[in-house]
Amino acid sequence: MTFRIKEKFWSWGNDFSIQDAEGNLCYYVDGKAFSWGDKLSFQDANRNELAFISQKLLSWKPRYQIIIDGSVFAEVVKEWTWLRKKFTLDVPGPNDYTIDGSFWQHEFTFERSGRTVARVSKKLWSWTDSYGVDIVEGEDEVAVLCACIVIDQVLHDERSNHSSVNN
Repeated sequence: MTFRIKEKFWSWGNDFSIQDAEGNLCYYVDGKAFSWGDKLSFQDANRNELAFISQKLLSWKPRYQIIIDGSVFAEVVKEWTWLRKKFTLDVPGPNDYTIDGSFWQHEFTFERSGRTVARVSKKLWSWTDSYGVDIVEGEDEVAVLCACIVIDQVLHDERSNHSSVNN
């Protein structure tokens, strides 16, 4: 299934809409304004919360929890690497996702058990602030889309920190 993630430009907090390939609204992400750390509600098209994304502030690495039905379902962690960025989507059991590629250009893949299960690309929507996510059927689309939102937040925070240091 192919999705298009678009950040809402005029909003309080970090809000995103997620549409299918035909342009139908599938999911909405409502970022909480004025909170300590990023807090985002991942909702279906009717605004029912499916997951809650919460940044863990006291962590050596950027780390976010995906909470479903009041329990931690998964964690997205930015791994330490020398030259490249790399993320892990840590889900229960041995089936973690490794997320690798060119994050600044929104060109990366999700791999699980040695096979590619999702691709993220900005090429189709390079003229907008949107990017596409193509997820293999049978994969947990909510977890993959939540991880994409987390990566977007981490990159946004890094850009903000970098620009404030240079000013």
